[in-house]
Amino acid sequence: MSHDNEHRPPPEQPDAGHAGPHRSHDKHAGHDPEAFRRKFWLSLALTIPVILTSHLVMQSLNYSLDFPGITLIGPVLGSIVFFYGGWPFLVGAVREVRDRAPGMMLLIGLAITVGYLASLATSLGTFNLDFWWEMSALVTVMLLGHWQEMKAIGQARGALAALAELLPDDAERVGPDGGVQRVKVRELRVKDLVLVRPGARVPADGHVIDGNADIDESMITGESRPVPRGVGARVVAGSVATDSAIRVQIDAVGEDTALAGIQRLVAEAQAAGGRAQDLADRFAAVLFYVATAVAVLSLVVWTAIGNLGEAVVRTITVLVISCPHALGLAIPLVIALSTGLAASNGILVKHRLALERMRQVDVVLFDKTGTLTKGEHTVTAVAAADGTSEDDVLRLAAAVEAESEHPLARAIVKAAKENGQQATATQFQALPGRGVQASIDGSRYAVGGPALLREQQIQVPDSLARTAEDWSGRGASVLHLVTLDRTPRALGAIALEDEARPEARDAIEQLRQLGVPKIAMITGDARPVAEAVAADLGFRHGVDEVFAEVLPADKDDKVSELQARGLTVAMVGDGVNDAPALARADVGIAIGAGTDVAIETASVILASSDPRGVASSVRLSKASYRKMIQNLAWAAGYNVIAIPAAAGVFAGAGLVLSPAAAAVLMSASTIVVALNAQTLRRVQLAPEPQ
Repeated sequence: MSHDNEHRPPPEQPDAGHAGPHRSHDKHAGHDPEAFRRKFWLSLALTIPVILTSHLVMQSLNYSLDFPGITLIGPVLGSIVFFYGGWPFLVGAVREVRDRAPGMMLLIGLAITVGYLASLATSLGTFNLDFWWEMSALVTVMLLGHWQEMKAIGQARGALAALAELLPDDAERVGPDGGVQRVKVRELRVKDLVLVRPGARVPADGHVIDGNADIDESMITGESRPVPRGVGARVVAGSVATDSAIRVQIDAVGEDTALAGIQRLVAEAQAAGGRAQDLADRFAAVLFYVATAVAVLSLVVWTAIGNLGEAVVRTITVLVISCPHALGLAIPLVIALSTGLAASNGILVKHRLALERMRQVDVVLFDKTGTLTKGEHTVTAVAAADGTSEDDVLRLAAAVEAESEHPLARAIVKAAKENGQQATATQFQALPGRGVQASIDGSRYAVGGPALLREQQIQVPDSLARTAEDWSGRGASVLHLVTLDRTPRALGAIALEDEARPEARDAIEQLRQLGVPKIAMITGDARPVAEAVAADLGFRHGVDEVFAEVLPADKDDKVSELQARGLTVAMVGDGVNDAPALARADVGIAIGAGTDVAIETASVILASSDPRGVASSVRLSKASYRKMIQNLAWAAGYNVIAIPAAAGVFAGAGLVLSPAAAAVLMSASTIVVALNAQTLRRVQLAPEPQ
């Protein structure tokens, strides 16, 4: 099926070189894996006869070939291989000279050019060193290595292509008359109404105006379980209605959708470097000068010994084996893989350096409301006076509150429905500043706080009063159910709290297991409330910290206070008043369900509201850094042995490398780096479903 991409941002192309098209020092800009594949196979087909007709090869393998024109095989086919197969390396070498950034392409270009000129001079009778087969084999092996490298980069950046494929080609637009018309997604406009059938993808960002469905958002948030979405709920492009049809009014299309924003973030992060990349770039530049110096020294020493042929061979071999090919791939491939892996698990990296810092974080500072807690009140306890059951208290209170829009009222009604405790009330009346009242089966009841009790002069029974006091002491909101018939009296009490997210405790435990020394929480709530939540989440006394009663404008001051102690701070928040603190922190992490301001300010975004994504970010940071160091160690360390061997230092011990063998070893080094980077895919980032 062909996908129409006119309505979506184009994904980052896999031919964009190592580190993305925005890197000024990209050595492979414009390289296409398919082009390298074609060049490799044609060069291989031309190289085989060059090798088979080489006098040195025939002598080594003890066979003989002789036919008219055999002496032209090397010069003719070798020249084609040099100009056709070697052209990308020659162009790259010229670019590096022009940019004054010598590196891999210049080394390869020098090696094949020296080999070609020496062989051409020999064929013309002015020199005596035939390199046709070695030069042809070198170009072919290098093409193979670059083909596989570009292929690996393309696979790593497949996350972008996969995101682009999440959007359907067509949508079912509902007309003013209620009729449904199938249109291209690019034709959708804001305010359009679309029908999303069971199993279909949402074509653009919008909100549900009719129907209820479980929506699979795993491709956006990384959460494995579908989430219920009803009237008024926001849905994002690419998510799937799993069980029911819904009607969605479009709020954003094209580049304004969340999916397009994710694509941009992933592309930018993959194009970005970091400290490790800078180290690799510096080492590659140094390696060029070292290799050039050793190559020249080899030429001088072997010529002085009296072996001009060996001098040229050693020079070419040094240039070939020291190509920083593996170095060029070591960091960018890990960046591309880790960023794509993060995106597929709901972790969007805006600034690459922030992800690198996550492995060194000393304290993770969580905003409480909406991050560690759900940001909405939940019934946490019910108590009844003598002669009344807890079920009756919840049932009657829910009936009285049924028509109220207050958040506490909705929490009570929700709890009653979940417990199957429902009743019907009439004559609803709000009591401003005190509560609400209504009639149930001919009796009047009211639900409210201390003001209601004072107004009705109700004396709460001692046991109920002590329980309510305990709840208030830990920060809960307490409402009483009272009967207003004859002698008003309290029938029971209900505690409501901003409930901690069930996954928050697990997130904190995971961070400890990953070696984060300190967890902190910041909130504007009273200290008893904050301390109660901290206790629920398993904060360690004397190690973890709680900042309570903090004004919104002062949150960034607390971040500065932690930094002044020498701590590296990761701040996690979701609100407008978190934005300054997110910007101040060494790493700002926005919960994806939060505000646009918080998301714009943060350097890492969790697409879901699951705080375990913070632990996943640390885990990914450690794993990707470990792979970078492993790749750098291999790519750099291999040259310590390889360059002296190529120069002929070990010739006395019988260890001599040919240019072709050097090309094979150099390509093998690149393959080792690529395979090691691919093991990042095994890192488990997504939290287990609870």
